[in-house]
Amino acid sequence: MDLDGLKPDGFTMVSLFSACSKLGALALGRRAHVYMVKVGLDKNLHSVNALLDFYAKCGCTKDAKRVFNEMVERNVVSWTSLIVGLAVNGYGSEALKYFKQMEAEKWLPSEITFVGVLYACSHCGMVDEGFRYFDKIKQYYGIVPQIEHHGCMVDLLARAGKVKQAHDYIQQMPMQPNSVIWRTLLGACTKFGHVELAEVARAKLLHLEPKHSGDYVLMSNLYASERRWSDAHKARKSMLEEGVAKIRGHSLVELGNQVHEFHTGDRTHPQSEEIYAKLVEVTKRLRLEGHVAHTGHVYADIEEEEKENALVHHSEKIAVALMLVCSPPGTPIRVFNNLRICGDCHVVIKLMSKVYGREITVRDCSRFHHFRDGSCSCGDYW
Repeated sequence: MDLDGLKPDGFTMVSLFSACSKLGALALGRRAHVYMVKVGLDKNLHSVNALLDFYAKCGCTKDAKRVFNEMVERNVVSWTSLIVGLAVNGYGSEALKYFKQMEAEKWLPSEITFVGVLYACSHCGMVDEGFRYFDKIKQYYGIVPQIEHHGCMVDLLARAGKVKQAHDYIQQMPMQPNSVIWRTLLGACTKFGHVELAEVARAKLLHLEPKHSGDYVLMSNLYASERRWSDAHKARKSMLEEGVAKIRGHSLVELGNQVHEFHTGDRTHPQSEEIYAKLVEVTKRLRLEGHVAHTGHVYADIEEEEKENALVHHSEKIAVALMLVCSPPGTPIRVFNNLRICGDCHVVIKLMSKVYGREITVRDCSRFHHFRDGSCSCGDYW
């Protein structure tokens, strides 16, 4: 475009930053930021909002806040992007602080702003605060709560382990719950071991969205965690009979100017030998820290040793191992994962951040996890 003598505008930059955030291409997005300033679009509100959103979606909340604080002009989208960005990165209290500042400056929050506020409460376990903000939507701002807001409330209860209350809430909703809401309940049932309610949610999902592979996997995993191997096998078998393909998990990391993709047990990378040698080293070092593999996260009727080997080769760990091999000590590591991070990977990457002195950011399908010095921004609540 530049070579053809065409000048970019605000919409061009919005599209560019959106593409970079979806790919997790932080280095490319930073270069686009420099270019935006160079061509004088750093005062264009749409461009700067897209830049703020890009940094937040790449887990760079400090950069997002810096962009926000330096804005010469803001609108509701600016506030909302920052609030939602902080929420998905696990900084719920800070997101609510900015919302209070937004109110103090007499900005009128939108429906989407409140989705971000409720999301912050949900992902940080602030149940009472979540209900207070939900009441405020209608009583103070006159906004009729939409299905997205009700979905946040179901998620708020479900994540807190209040699975029965979450189901009761769904039953009392003023509109028909959609597949996202029933899937939220199913996920919580799997996490907390509520088989009967899971089967209720699964029946609803079979009616609403029968070809969603994740629902079959969740039910199979729940049965397996309860050692109901026959039911787990039936769930997997019905998935095959219905021709439903399981979504393959993958993890992406950016190294230099290249994005590297890994799947579980992946040995296609040119440096696989070094990567797997590093994983062996990681396993030994973490054992010295007292780590024992969480084999309960392997939902298969196999021997414990096989389960441990399966966990070691999850795509997130392979991606982090590549960065430990190829990047200088102390360099931050960013991993983008298309599925929810498992419990064992969460524990292992926490320990890796401590043992190797790295800041490790993992973006999974629903939120960011910022690992630093052996702890995570989610506070082990996700």
